[in-house]
Amino acid sequence: MRIAMIGTGYVGLVSGVCFSDFGHEVICVDKDPAKIRMLEAGKVPIFEPGLDDLMARNVNAGRLTFTTDLRAAVAGAEAVFIAVGTPTRRGDGHADLTYVMAAAAEIGQALTGYAVIVTKSTVPVGTNRKVADAVRAAAPDADFDVASNPEFLREGAAIDDFMRPDRVVVGVQTDKAGAVMSDIYRPLYLRDFPVMVTDLESAEMIKYAANAFLATKITFINEIAALCEKVGADIKKVSKGMGMDGRIGAKFLHAGPGYGGSCFPKDTAALARIGQEHAVPMQITETVMRVNAGVKARMIEKLRDLCDGTFNGKTIAVLGVTFKPNTDDMREAPSLTIVPALVGGGARVRVVDPEGFREGEALLPGVQWHDDPYAACEGADLLVLMTEWNEFRALNLDRISAAMAVARMADLRNIYERSDVMQAGFEAYEAVGR
Repeated sequence: MRIAMIGTGYVGLVSGVCFSDFGHEVICVDKDPAKIRMLEAGKVPIFEPGLDDLMARNVNAGRLTFTTDLRAAVAGAEAVFIAVGTPTRRGDGHADLTYVMAAAAEIGQALTGYAVIVTKSTVPVGTNRKVADAVRAAAPDADFDVASNPEFLREGAAIDDFMRPDRVVVGVQTDKAGAVMSDIYRPLYLRDFPVMVTDLESAEMIKYAANAFLATKITFINEIAALCEKVGADIKKVSKGMGMDGRIGAKFLHAGPGYGGSCFPKDTAALARIGQEHAVPMQITETVMRVNAGVKARMIEKLRDLCDGTFNGKTIAVLGVTFKPNTDDMREAPSLTIVPALVGGGARVRVVDPEGFREGEALLPGVQWHDDPYAACEGADLLVLMTEWNEFRALNLDRISAAMAVARMADLRNIYERSDVMQAGFEAYEAVGR
């Protein structure tokens, strides 16, 4: 099947590459000529483990190409996926659909035969019907259906999530569109992965409801962690005990400095806004957003206490600034709140992150970037573990404590045990909820 993928951001590129690995002919489109040149040269503009090799394999097989020419890519395509950005709109928290609607109009004008126009971007309920209206307005005679196919890809594990999904959700209006979507996902049908076909509105809502629920789990365990610190309980033991209950599950019950990334902050804000517009306030979601902001503020105070009440004049080494390991994504990362507070308080901040420099250099002005965690800790007054990259899980703590001016650690991901840290010569250790 011939597929056009509009947008080569995280979702579009991963989806396009994986569809080509299913055997489909995929053309990925982007308006940025520099990005297309990079892709044509075999370079991946994002960090996602395994994506470069998978892309190269399908390019070499002739199934995957890149272009800036949307009209040429859409002509003859049986399915056209919209995977453009839907950032939070300033002022009201709603998802900005400017890029989605612009893509829909262009697609309508470029269609040469029947095609299913599939929204892959995360969009508010009702958007796919608006996409259909935009296509008809641009091309009244166009022959098409619309479909909703939300993505559920975890950054750092996106390829496995695409190839071995918990479920694929497809929202359609017609049997004809359903048949096209079934053909696209046939390799998953054959391996008995669940593909759920529903109406447009339910497919759109599933994405928001799932992300809001996961953000709620994270925020709930962070609130419990704050209470654990006051009553003397251990959040790791509490989380484990909760997670062993099959009704709850262990995933997303890890205390830390708050959720971030490209999905949870944006999607909770959009869901809250949708609820307000329909006079059904999403009170839990709104509280989750407020509490998550408070978690980051609590982390700043935790670090301030470790620095004797002031950041001024202190040298602080920060290990990890991306919102999670195995990605270069800095969007809404807790570090974007915490690190500026350190710098603004007069601290000299040294940052180490395996992939964060490309985005972080512009987002975190006033910090020094290091490649080596041991060099970053030389003469430091505080070590902050903010992102749990594997290379930070087995540090030589004796070496670090000996190199620091004042051996203090804030372990915001609960990587280490207090006894091990103190035995290594640290004079102070603070975790989250312990």
